Amino acid sequence: MKKMNKAWMGLLLAMMLVIMTACGSNSNNGGQATNQPTNAASEAPTNAPDNDGESASATVYPLTVKDDTGTEVTFAQAPTKVVSLAPSETETIYAIGSGEQVVGVDSFSNYPEEAVAKQQVGDMTTNIEAVTGLNPDLVIASSSMNVDAIKQLRELNIPVYATDPLTYDAVVAKIETLGKIMNRQAEAAAVAEHMIQAKQQVTEAVKDAEKKNVYLEFSPGWTVGSGTFLDELLTLAGGTNVAGGSSGWFEVNAEEVVAKNPQLIVYPAWKEEPNPIVAGIESRPGWDAIDAVKNKQMFAVTEDPLVRVGPRLADGLLELAKVIHPDLVK
Repeated sequence: MKKMNKAWMGLLLAMMLVIMTACGSNSNNGGQATNQPTNAASEAPTNAPDNDGESASATVYPLTVKDDTGTEVTFAQAPTKVVSLAPSETETIYAIGSGEQVVGVDSFSNYPEEAVAKQQVGDMTTNIEAVTGLNPDLVIASSSMNVDAIKQLRELNIPVYATDPLTYDAVVAKIETLGKIMNRQAEAAAVAEHMIQAKQQVTEAVKDAEKKNVYLEFSPGWTVGSGTFLDELLTLAGGTNVAGGSSGWFEVNAEEVVAKNPQLIVYPAWKEEPNPIVAGIESRPGWDAIDAVKNKQMFAVTEDPLVRVGPRLADGLLELAKVIHPDLVK
């Protein structure tokens, strides 16, 4: 687990570097790469069946969808061999009932348990030869973390559906679109409904509550600002992100956090002891004066559901809300 935690930390840091590199010359694109239309995954398939008696739970092929790179992908039929290059995509494809179609995953895909037994096709660096050897008719990927792999696979005429949802609702839309692609619309709708209900439960519970100032450190020395799904989760859960004045993923400004004086500090629970995030917080000059530290209002939350843009983001939101407003969210 220690090795996995460090590996996942590396994955997150790599993700941040990719995002920051992509948007370094454009400060007005909401943290997305300049070739990515906002929430493209939420667009309806260009030839989705209308309400003319066709069953809403059955996909009509050929089906064309547009992903978050602005690329249109057409499917003549439901894919039968799927390779996933990101843990969130793996979790999504299993959640909608298409686990049997999965033939390969990245080495970070550890949920559900069945995914671990699938052939691994790389980590942050995808083994293109391994992917092509599986002869997939669909590769699902993160448009921010799998940039090189997406380019190479498309040059080989392998269909790639790539997403980069930056909001909770965009995650729901991605799940629904994958349901259309895989002809699992009913199953995807059930997953989406669960996520929608979880969001409604939380927002209804905290709507009249006083916002609490929260600092989130998801990896040692790194926090997250506006324009990200983690910032949105904090807001939905009834908190105010003290790092929200900046955008994207960035290194902690220790003095600024002290000045903001958060009431709560949230960080991912790792089995590594001592947790390096906690150790870092406790060793920073002046942080012992922060209310969250003085009042022992530092809380560990389950890591994967909080940071993966898949179905378990609903669990991450609920856990975050229970930490921020334990009296309101049970």
